Amino acid sequence: MTAGTIVLLRHARTAYNAGLRLQGQIDIPLDEVGRWQAEQGATALAASHKASLVVASDLQRAQDTAAAYARHLDLEVVPDAGLRERSFGDWEGLTDAEIAERWPEEHAVWRSGGEPAANGVESKEVTARRMEEAVLRHAAGLGSGETLVVVSHGSAITQAITRLLGLDPTVWRGLHGLHNVHWSHLRASGPGASPAWRLVAHNVGAGYPLDTWQSGPESRQ
Repeated sequence: MTAGTIVLLRHARTAYNAGLRLQGQIDIPLDEVGRWQAEQGATALAASHKASLVVASDLQRAQDTAAAYARHLDLEVVPDAGLRERSFGDWEGLTDAEIAERWPEEHAVWRSGGEPAANGVESKEVTARRMEEAVLRHAAGLGSGETLVVVSHGSAITQAITRLLGLDPTVWRGLHGLHNVHWSHLRASGPGASPAWRLVAHNVGAGYPLDTWQSGPESRQ
């Protein structure tokens, strides 16, 4: 058995997102705009997808985003450390410019799609495998008519989707990352089909113009 639908939702905005700092596994809370995004996105997602189970990274920004959605369905959020963001080691908390200045060669490798030899940076393959294992473990407890909503992080979701589509995350870079509180919708393929999952929709959100979404409700006045 497995869920018929998996929805992967990225968490809402944090101060590090707003400041273009690499978060990784630092436990950063939502900022004011992020809390607004979480509520608006939860309403939109609940209108289109009714989860039977909501699971989330145990980092606070994912937990709070998941809780905003789960309240619409009177569900509890199940935390799972396997759904955390990709670890970026010594780079966490830094801007792109700061990383480039301190680790120019490793930064160039990273930006070209390679695997940088920097302390503590988790490989895309390792991230993809742990994400896939966590997602499929939760999906396995549901039936074909049920939906699993997974709340996680930008890079982790990208690697997970790539692997669920049967592609190599270390080679294929054809998937654009999700905006905050935007989601991807995967549907189970037929029995014996390969790949086992198909991408139905990607980077879907509450319908706001992107500049309004990123700057928050005050920009609407």
